[in-house]
Amino acid sequence: MQLSAAPYEERLTAPRSWWLISFLAGVSLALIVLPFGTLPMLAGMVGGTAAAAVMASSYGSVRIRVVGDSLIAGEAKIPLRALGEAHVLDPEEARAWRTYKADTRAFLLLRAYIPTALRVEVTDPEDPTPYLYLSTREPERLAEAIRAAKASV
Repeated sequence: MQLSAAPYEERLTAPRSWWLISFLAGVSLALIVLPFGTLPMLAGMVGGTAAAAVMASSYGSVRIRVVGDSLIAGEAKIPLRALGEAHVLDPEEARAWRTYKADTRAFLLLRAYIPTALRVEVTDPEDPTPYLYLSTREPERLAEAIRAAKASV
C-alpha cells in the first residue's frame, strides 16, 4: 500500500463537556444506590462514571483517514477514483446539508458537536450514493489531502 502525498488522519473525539456529563452520570447512580450504603454508593459512582465514559469514548472514536488510494471514513472505505469534487462546508452550510438539502441516499458521517463538514461527490456510476457528508474539524485540510492523494494516484 502506498502512502498518500498529503497524509490525513482525524479522530472525531467527543467534546470535553461529555466527560463532565459522564462524571455526573456516575454521581447520579451513586445517589440512586445511596440508601443501600456507602460501599454500593461508591461502586455505583465508579461503575456509572465508567459506563458513561465508555459510551462517550466509543462514540468519539470514529476516524477519517486518507490512506494510499482510499478515503476511510468510519466503517466506509471508498477508493479515491470513485470520488469527485470536495466542497468545504462552513457551519451554516453544513447545517443545511444535514437538514433540508440532505439526500437520503448519501453517506453521512455525522457528529453534531462538530459544526463544519466536507461534502465529497461520488462519481462512480454503479454507486447509488450521490455524495459523502463528513463532519470534520479541518475540512480544508481534508479536501486538500483528498486532492493531493488523487493527483498522486
